[in-house]
Amino acid sequence: MPTTEHWSVDIYLTEEEDRTHAQAQLHTRDATDLRGNGLAKRNPEDINVPEIGAELAAARALFELAHHLLRAATVDVEQLTGEPAHLHS
Repeated sequence: MPTTEHWSVDIYLTEEEDRTHAQAQLHTRDATDLRGNGLAKRNPEDINVPEIGAELAAARALFELAHHLLRAATVDVEQLTGEPAHLHS
């Protein structure tokens, strides 16, 4: 019988002048604590569109979070098999 599990990611955005910082935090059933950070810097010559900075910073935070999650899976496979694992994104 199929099972369904719910994981969620919270993204926290902070804007300061021409910079937007994002932190993506993964929540799983087993209390995995993985986080990714992202930063977007606006060129002073560009117009200020906060949504673009938020999108870039969030995308970069999610990208880093994905790398951390892939690394965690690699470590788990290696611990279970006792062999080096080569998981690809």
